[in-house]
Amino acid sequence: MAIAAAPSERVTVTMPAELVAGIDRYERNRSRFIAEAVRHELKRRQRLELQRSLENPHPDTAATAALGLQSWQQSLPTGDADLLDPAAGVPVRWSPGQGWQEPQV
Repeated sequence: MAIAAAPSERVTVTMPAELVAGIDRYERNRSRFIAEAVRHELKRRQRLELQRSLENPHPDTAATAALGLQSWQQSLPTGDADLLDPAAGVPVRWSPGQGWQEPQV
């Protein structure tokens, strides 16, 4: 079974000649090289965004954490509470200035 290719869009990008020459030294297909570089950069930025979010959670997230996972689970509508298994995860707590941390034993 063949996998369908993702739809593509043509874009025009202007860049310094030395960058184009650098690409040409390593890859014949400039589009593939640039697409791979952009994918890599997008993943890097997503990781940074996640890290910032973990270090500075949204106030609603902090409120949910303060409430406690089991209390939050019990507040879910009937039938949805079984979607969460508190025993399956690793316990963590929020420490201002330090982010999410596993409790000291």
